[in-house]
Amino acid sequence: MTTASGATGDIHAELDHRAADVADRVVAWRRHLHRNPELSNREANTARLIAEHLGTLGLDEVRTGIAGHGVVGILRGTAAGGGQGAARRVVALRADIDALPVPDLCGADFVAEVVDNDYPGGPFPVSHACGHDCHTAMLMGAATVLAGVREHLDGTVMFVFQPAEEGPPVDENGGARRMLAEDAFADPTPSMVFGMHVVPYPKGCVGYRVGNQFGASCLIKITVTGKQVHGSTPWEGIDPMPAAAAITTGIGQLYRRVDAFDPVTVTIGHIEDVGRFNIIGETVTLWGTIRCTVESDMVDLRRHLTTLAENTARAYDCTAAIDYLQHVPAVHNEKRWIDAALPTLLRVVGGDKVVETVPTLGYDDISEFVNTYGGLYVVLGVQDARLDAHGRPEPVPGGRGLAMNHNPRFYADDAPLETGVRLHAHIAYDHLNGHLDPTH
Repeated sequence: MTTASGATGDIHAELDHRAADVADRVVAWRRHLHRNPELSNREANTARLIAEHLGTLGLDEVRTGIAGHGVVGILRGTAAGGGQGAARRVVALRADIDALPVPDLCGADFVAEVVDNDYPGGPFPVSHACGHDCHTAMLMGAATVLAGVREHLDGTVMFVFQPAEEGPPVDENGGARRMLAEDAFADPTPSMVFGMHVVPYPKGCVGYRVGNQFGASCLIKITVTGKQVHGSTPWEGIDPMPAAAAITTGIGQLYRRVDAFDPVTVTIGHIEDVGRFNIIGETVTLWGTIRCTVESDMVDLRRHLTTLAENTARAYDCTAAIDYLQHVPAVHNEKRWIDAALPTLLRVVGGDKVVETVPTLGYDDISEFVNTYGGLYVVLGVQDARLDAHGRPEPVPGGRGLAMNHNPRFYADDAPLETGVRLHAHIAYDHLNGHLDPTH
């Protein structure tokens, strides 16, 4: 330790010093992960890297194989608190570890060239176009920092590396809900969950939102069925393609069926036909997503979509079957948690870099953890951006521009990774030692 007193100011400085010491390793981990991405429920090598590193830190436990390839490290602090703090507070720091079926056009010299030939629906190019490589590396760094100051921690830290945040294949279970089902948080049980997501905001900027940080989501599958026939005799069959096209067009008007002041979107992202150029196929399948900022709108949108799909298909003498899958609730930041955490956020990045974010219809299944146990989720800026007068990011002249998450050109600068390590470490220390407590 570089300080001896253990005073609050000293320990915060020590956390920063240790974060700086591990920064180069965090960058190296991130670049390795970026070169070697793995899709949801297939994160075997990523999990192995995480578990091997946690195993070097002297943690009390390293649990593997949770919800597929999830890893949880347990660090029990030894601060002299009479055992009361350790019994009372448990902070869970979470990172998601999976990648996307998206080509890597980020332009870095550590670009991914991975193709998964076996993934359902593939082959797919694979990349960390959402920044989970950053999340994983930052939490590995935070585990390193906090393991080195366990004598100052009056409580327990859980390092939660979650698989399948992007959603597993539709015939598999995975993600946060599966971790809960497998009792990942049964012993110990968190008193706070914290996580962050890298986004196209100014580098090192921390964004938060009281209420829904991210929206609610569900996956939709619409199967339109007609009657297969040769393409030269369409009158002998029933073509499901026009019905599918009409449903897709009609979906663009569903936003008018809910309150105009509640942002929603219904998107068809993939259309699947089984057949060939000269065959009118039996079925067309539409895959998409519903996003809502107001969770109750999800029920209405599902009802309206079902009515639209079934009756539009019927108008073409087809049928439509609708499945609603992989529901993810909104990530809800309670005001009391934001109020409690703001002093920590301000200390880590400074007042000019802590901002309220604009609404988003992105989703993240950390909501399963935050909404269950309490805590908060924030965003961390990693791009060449500045904020305009309305608080929205815009490109910095001469920079690399803005590239949204899930875009093949999404990029993240290395410099903010150390900030992410510090955020994890400061949040954990402050909560365990009673400085970040919404009941106070």
